[in-house]
Amino acid sequence: MKYNRTYNFSAGPATMPEPVLEEIRDEMMNYRGSGMCVMEMSHRSPVYQQIIDEAEQDLRELMHIPDNYKVLFIQGGATLQFAMIPMNLMKNGVACYVETGAWSKKAIAEAKKYGDVHVVASSKDRNFCYIPNCDDLDIPENADYVYICENETIHGVTWPKLPNTKGHVLVSDQSSMFLSRPCNVSDYGLIYAGVQKNVGPAGMVVVIIREDLIREDLDPRTPIYMSYKTHADNGSMYNTPNCWAIYCCGKVFKYLKSIGGLEEMEKRNIDKAQVMYDFLDSSKMFTGTVDKEFRSLMNIPFVTGDKELDAKVVAATKAAGYDNLKGHKSVGGLRASVYNAMPKEGVEALVEFLKKFEAENG
Repeated sequence: MKYNRTYNFSAGPATMPEPVLEEIRDEMMNYRGSGMCVMEMSHRSPVYQQIIDEAEQDLRELMHIPDNYKVLFIQGGATLQFAMIPMNLMKNGVACYVETGAWSKKAIAEAKKYGDVHVVASSKDRNFCYIPNCDDLDIPENADYVYICENETIHGVTWPKLPNTKGHVLVSDQSSMFLSRPCNVSDYGLIYAGVQKNVGPAGMVVVIIREDLIREDLDPRTPIYMSYKTHADNGSMYNTPNCWAIYCCGKVFKYLKSIGGLEEMEKRNIDKAQVMYDFLDSSKMFTGTVDKEFRSLMNIPFVTGDKELDAKVVAATKAAGYDNLKGHKSVGGLRASVYNAMPKEGVEALVEFLKKFEAENG
């Protein structure tokens, strides 16, 4: 059965692979002979235990996650991690943050509630259109970690190389680029990602944390749910987890493995983003807002330079069936989020539409 589906360029919740959606549809009423939908299933049942175990194992294989890292499925999305990270990792009460856009700014504001936060580099001087040089950061010896947002969803910048943390633990928010390319997990102490952009439905975050960073000696006022140890000790099932999100993410992990893993996914992402960037570089009406070497493969903001014309383009794209292209208010213009599940044909169709709009309105 074919559905009339739009090209959804939303920054999140975002488009999912159609083969995954079809498989979920087919299992909706009766998951593999269980007689029930996964949404109805006890998280303590053997059937569900197999679902969560397979999801973790497939993610470990996809990312080649070393054995000394725990994989945690935690509710609350990425935003809850803005507090959980300093609550769990600020042993000395000191942390360094790099400010590269809206999401790192929010993480900084939250972390300041729990300790001494050093903003060791920032690109706010040019509205976050680049990644600052982080080869020689002024990192205090007693800093507990260095925090980055590796891909800023709103401003469309990504890190071409990781910062020099001078031996300190690196923490990365990978929400909007998670599983979009290979990742050497050993370079990080903690990686986290809200799943609603590149992996599954909203309402959950994946945390990959090195075991030695999981502490028992937290402030006794720390809520039980906010301790990584709680989730690690209970296999992400201290309470009822987001069963549906874990199930859907597990499907996406298997799908990524089936197409050739993260190496193949990166090739596809480079290929389709290039279609968009080639157009922006040749257009006389539209301009990308990010310096070339820091352009994201996932989130592509662009403007006309005229707010009224921007609004006209957004309205025209929506009327033509290209959804969620309005840019964030802090950048303006338009933004095309072209996550893993966005087909190259969707980007090509959008570019053709924008070319036609430019020809008719230039």
